[in-house]
Amino acid sequence: MVRVKRVYDEASRSDGYRVLVDRIWPRGVRREEAKLDEWLKDLAPSGGLRKWFGHDPDKWQEFRSRYYKELAGKESEIDKLQSIARKRPVTLLYGAKDAEHNNAIALKDYIDCSGRAEK
Repeated sequence: MVRVKRVYDEASRSDGYRVLVDRIWPRGVRREEAKLDEWLKDLAPSGGLRKWFGHDPDKWQEFRSRYYKELAGKESEIDKLQSIARKRPVTLLYGAKDAEHNNAIALKDYIDCSGRAEK
């Protein structure tokens, strides 16, 4: 099971394996407070894509398409998350204010819907 949660929200035991999937560390969050198991910056969108998107909902579909192309070369990291998710929950953490249009949501969809989740 893969979930998505804002890094600013309180950690809970039900989060399972907590993974930050932003390239940049979230403002105002101390590393100890984040209670991360891992920070996978390489699964975050490239800096150029992140800046182009700017969390503009009108660019969401194009952002997802471009982001998925970037993720296509990162199978080992995706496989690792899927392997963990088969044993316990995985929570993808993000710092964006928009809970519907962010890279963690797109990454979860990629993991869930790409057909790779059945491996």
